[in-house]
Amino acid sequence: MSIDDVAGGQRPVARLSGGGPAGEAVTGGGDAAGDGDAPARLTVWIAGQVQGVGLRWWVRARALELGLVGSVENLEDGRVKVVAEGAAARCRELLALLAGPGTPGRVSRVTQRWDDPRGGITGFTER
Repeated sequence: MSIDDVAGGQRPVARLSGGGPAGEAVTGGGDAAGDGDAPARLTVWIAGQVQGVGLRWWVRARALELGLVGSVENLEDGRVKVVAEGAAARCRELLALLAGPGTPGRVSRVTQRWDDPRGGITGFTER
C-alpha cells in the first residue's frame, strides 16, 4: 500500500474505490477531521488523469452542495489541489466524494491535510 503523508504521523482513513487502483489510500487524520460541526480547513491533492476531464467544475459543484467555501486549481505537475473550509463533517463528505467512483478522470491518489480554518473565504472558485 502506498501512503503519501503530507504531515507526519498521519494514518490511512479511507480506501480509494472505483476511481483509483486497488491499494491506494487516502491519508490524514488530524484533529480537525474528528469534530463534525467544528469548522475545519481541508486541503486535498488529487493525482492521476485529473486535468482536462471536468474535475474542477465537478469539485466546485459538490463543494457548493455541501455548503463549503474554498477553491480548486490545476497544478503544474498534473495534480489538482482543493482547499475547502466549513464544518468538518461536510469536509469529510467532500473527501469521500473525491476518492469515490463518481469522480471525473482517473484518480490514482488522494492526499489530505487538515488545519484550523483561516476564514476570509467566500464562495468556491475554480482557478
